Amino acid sequence: MGARTKARKRALDLCYEADLRGLPLDGTLDQHVERRRVGGEPVLNDYTLALVRGIVANQSRIDALLTELSVAWPLDRMPAVDRNLLRLGAYEVLLVDDVPDAVAISEAVQLARELSTEESPQFVNGVLARVAERRPSVTA
Repeated sequence: MGARTKARKRALDLCYEADLRGLPLDGTLDQHVERRRVGGEPVLNDYTLALVRGIVANQSRIDALLTELSVAWPLDRMPAVDRNLLRLGAYEVLLVDDVPDAVAISEAVQLARELSTEESPQFVNGVLARVAERRPSVTA
């Protein structure tokens, strides 16, 4: 498993944890960073930090777009894994220039395959493909 794949998985873990606990994502990230610093554990990967911080900074915009594009599935009704995979994938598609859209989507679909429901990979793929199609109008 590549370094960025591991970083994405760790970012998803943090997003999922914050979501399930009903806590702000930035606070959850800060707790993990501090716990690792004090406990002498390895620091979080720079890409994990960049992903989580990017989601925090753009979450309202990302969530609004996902709400618009995920027909018949409001964010609050999605499985928590799918909701956070979509946030992660949408952030990479929209705002990470050095990751091709196909890679961001493929990585999110693979995580859905490993961690979520049988229908999730197809759902995640479809929503993120629509995010990629809309990118020029969203980032302008």
